[in-house]
Parts: sequence; structure tokens; C-alpha cells
Amino acid sequence: MTRGSRKYVLDTQLFINAFRDPVVSEELQRFHRAFSPFEHFSVIVAQELRAGVKRRRDRKMLERNVLKVFQRASRTITPSADVWHRSGDLLAEMARQEGLEIARLSKAFANDVLLALSCREAGCVLVTDNERDFHRIRRFVQFDFTKPWPGGQVT
Repeated sequence: MTRGSRKYVLDTQLFINAFRDPVVSEELQRFHRAFSPFEHFSVIVAQELRAGVKRRRDRKMLERNVLKVFQRASRTITPSADVWHRSGDLLAEMARQEGLEIARLSKAFANDVLLALSCREAGCVLVTDNERDFHRIRRFVQFDFTKPWPGGQVT
């Protein structure tokens, strides 16, 4: 997989891990440097990141260093109405086939379904370390995802 042939979207947890760990932060920065022309940002990830910010100073840093960077570059992806509808249909199908309890469904898993479908719609590869949930979703709908970091070592 070459960088120029694909567009990439990072999952929320990759940003959270980078905010908490300097080593992971450096890995993320190397990814940004190598893949920035091909990197897009999901508004679903933005919602999850914003929800986790407690201090005003941290919110401003998130907006300046992440959210506005992608907005200025016009590289945000937003789920269409069709994706929202299909996410509900997919969750219902999972309930029928796997016994998924919709009433007990975590918001994070519902967002993962929405993220997978919106990446599919936008033609993006999702970069995630949450293989378990995304393999589960992929049993119902085809979309591309990869472990961090695509293409092997990012230099």
C-alpha cells in the first residue's frame, strides 16, 4: 500500500494515546509528517476527543493543534444521512445475527460503526488499534482498516 494511493483516518484512541505518552506522540508526529497529504479527520473522532477534554486550556490546544489543522486543509469527513441510516440498519442486523443488545450498546461501539461506514463512504482507510471491534463490524460490511502504522515504520 503506497501513501499516495489511499486516504487515511485515525481512530480516536490513537490521539488519546499520543496525548498521554511522549513515545506514542512521537510515533504519531512521524505519521503526520509522512502521511499529511493523505490524512483526513473524522468529525466522529472530533466529537469523542472534545467530549474527553475537561480543561479549557486543553480544549484550546486540541482545537489549535488538531481540529483546525484539518478544517483549514478541507480534509474532514462527515457521515452523510445515508451513513447514519445504514449504521442503524447495521446495528439492527448485528442484534438479529449476534444478539447484540441495543439497549446496552456503548456509545463508543455505535460510533465505531458510524466511523467504519463513513470511512467506507469517503474511500478512507481507518487506522486503529481497536482490531477486535472493527473485525466484528467488518463481518457485516466491507471497509478498510489497518493497525498503526500503515506501510510499516514511519520515518
